[in-house]
Amino acid sequence: MTPEKAQVSTRREQWGRRARAASKVALGAALIAAGAAHLTTRREEFRAQVPEWVPFDTDDVVVWSGYAELALGAATLVTWKQPHRARTGRAGALFFLAVLPGNVAQWLERKDGFGLDTDQKRLARLAFQPGLMAWAVYAGDTRAPRRAAQQA
Repeated sequence: MTPEKAQVSTRREQWGRRARAASKVALGAALIAAGAAHLTTRREEFRAQVPEWVPFDTDDVVVWSGYAELALGAATLVTWKQPHRARTGRAGALFFLAVLPGNVAQWLERKDGFGLDTDQKRLARLAFQPGLMAWAVYAGDTRAPRRAAQQA
């Protein structure tokens, strides 16, 4: 590899690390804000989103999911070293996957909340869920442990 190509590669890697770090901080902050909203200002709206088929007390579901978001947000902000960073990213993706049935139920049951008062808006929200999962995977750099193992 020529020195020029090595320098370009290094710049790309630095940019990639910075972008991933910014993404990680933004995700952690968003999770903490959402978790706090579950427990305070938006609690009633979150309660309205819990599907009727969930076998637990509605308020308990909102509170515990708020705690989960706070914990995931804090973990996302403090885990910078691998493999813990990757584990946190996977946990975030699994959390977003776990709440997906509730978002589907909101659409199917036509429940209003958070300004989602039409089927089109509720369906559009569903389209963002895979993006949230991908964001958690990206921020956690979940492929890094595999890359390191392959290079060893």
